[in-house]
Amino acid sequence: MQRLKQALLQIWRLTYPYYVTREETEIRIWPFGTVRMQERWVALTMAALVIGIEFAQVAINVRLSYFNRDWFNAIQNKDAAAFWSLLFWVFCFWAAVYVASAIIQYVLQSFLRIRWRAWMTRHYVDRWLGRNNHYRMGLTGAQADNPDQRIADDIDQFTQTTQSLTISFLSAVSNLISFSVILWNISASFTVPGTDWHVPGFLVWGALIYSALVTWLTHLIGRPLIRLNFEQQRREADFRFSLARLREYGEQVALLGGGGAERASLRDRFGALIANFYSIVDRRKKLAAFTVSYQQANVVIPYILVAPYYFAGQIPLGVMTQTAGAFARVESTMSFFITFYVTLADYKAQVDRLTTFDAAMDRAEAMETASRLAVAPGRGDALRISNLRLALPDGREVAAVDDLALSPGETTLLTGPSGSGKSTLFRALAGIWPFGEGEVRTPEGARLMLLPQRPYLPMGTLRQATTYPDASGRHDDAAIRAALEAARLPYLAARLDEEAPWAQTLSLGEQQRIAIARALLAKPDWLFLDEATAALDEPTEAALYRMLRQHLPDTTLVSIGHRSTLEAFHQRRLAMAANDDGVFVPRDVRHEPVAAQ
Repeated sequence: MQRLKQALLQIWRLTYPYYVTREETEIRIWPFGTVRMQERWVALTMAALVIGIEFAQVAINVRLSYFNRDWFNAIQNKDAAAFWSLLFWVFCFWAAVYVASAIIQYVLQSFLRIRWRAWMTRHYVDRWLGRNNHYRMGLTGAQADNPDQRIADDIDQFTQTTQSLTISFLSAVSNLISFSVILWNISASFTVPGTDWHVPGFLVWGALIYSALVTWLTHLIGRPLIRLNFEQQRREADFRFSLARLREYGEQVALLGGGGAERASLRDRFGALIANFYSIVDRRKKLAAFTVSYQQANVVIPYILVAPYYFAGQIPLGVMTQTAGAFARVESTMSFFITFYVTLADYKAQVDRLTTFDAAMDRAEAMETASRLAVAPGRGDALRISNLRLALPDGREVAAVDDLALSPGETTLLTGPSGSGKSTLFRALAGIWPFGEGEVRTPEGARLMLLPQRPYLPMGTLRQATTYPDASGRHDDAAIRAALEAARLPYLAARLDEEAPWAQTLSLGEQQRIAIARALLAKPDWLFLDEATAALDEPTEAALYRMLRQHLPDTTLVSIGHRSTLEAFHQRRLAMAANDDGVFVPRDVRHEPVAAQ
């Protein structure tokens, strides 16, 4: 019972935000045209209409139950006039109403599902990418594997399954109440077969006991499916991600001759996927053997229960068929859990994946809130760092900065051994590193830009890759081409509208020059380069640094690098040196800069 409450609470937490959102939207309503209203009222109105139609369809089925009784009585009495009258004036009319309502309900359900999925997708994408949660989630070690699948697949399946299960459950409840009344009234005078023992509502109690027994047995057989389905989704996503990652790093794998290792890794992942799938097949086989047998028995059980009363002449044929139909309806609604057991097992896995995704984002947000590392605009033009302590995710302190000021216009080079915290310091300056404490005051009103060693190139055209992350379209073709030519990529200037997997098409050196072109277009006040030219040869690197000084004379450059040749392009050098406790601190190293003209 506790697990059921927990599962229902999880579903409620995932569902509730959409139906109470106050976001405004536009919806076209005939014949009133476009109407602007809050999304929650659109959702609630559609949901109410879908549920109302479902209840109306139950009422139609109740009416057709009485039609079925009267029709078979007419057949038994050879009453042709009643037979044809019931067929045309009762059955045809209500059947037509039922078909029309089913079409309207389907359309409303589809629109509701699309709007719900669109809202949840926007909500999750905004939260995942907002406040750099996607980055911090990778630092927490939380169970949030394959966020792409959770957003693209799990949300779609969750909205669809929640909607269908809710409608099915409400239909089952209304059917249970309606047809239980019919069944209770029919069996009011029945006795237990072979005895004079009178049991009010004998058939209702029989259906209840029968359904409870098979529901319990179904749960015992199918319970492992919940865990197996969750594991299957995770392994499917891992295998798909491995293939995508292999495509992205195809050149590196080929150069290292890693085809054999990758084949072995893919075989292992796919083998684990298949092994789990076989476990699902074995469990579903056992469940299907039971449920199919149960469904076949359902066809004859109600007739067996009422046959003695029919043969004794206590009920006519129409009442017998109505009783069998009502019993089948009551029993099937009581067996809701059995009918949807496999669906419920899949659904529980979807809910768990979205819940753990939410929890991972909660932890990422809490990590930011709990961080004692403050990054905020300060007074003046300098960038100031005070009492800064930087740690790794495991808590080990890696770098410390007691008091450091970077002056505008003064180019600075940060050097030091690998693992000394140089890139971590840059991440702290960018405001994305949560582990540590201290204060970073950025220049008031200044625009900062950081270029990492491996640039990110989005899917799309070369124009989008070059202007990323600026999607405003404010850069004209001439400016973009000029930036590419200045970054020593003139052969790409004519391919702005070409779509290609640029992250795989271009070498790392070319990708780094794309990032340099972005900086030329963005014209930041401060430009941080984290080994952003490490893949280039020294003459090209030198040419690009000279070009940056010419094209961005008002931009302050701060670089991380290992090459001694970079000193010529910087006026100040900071070297990360280890203290006695192993913590690295930046120390000024005097040198005579060479004019970078």
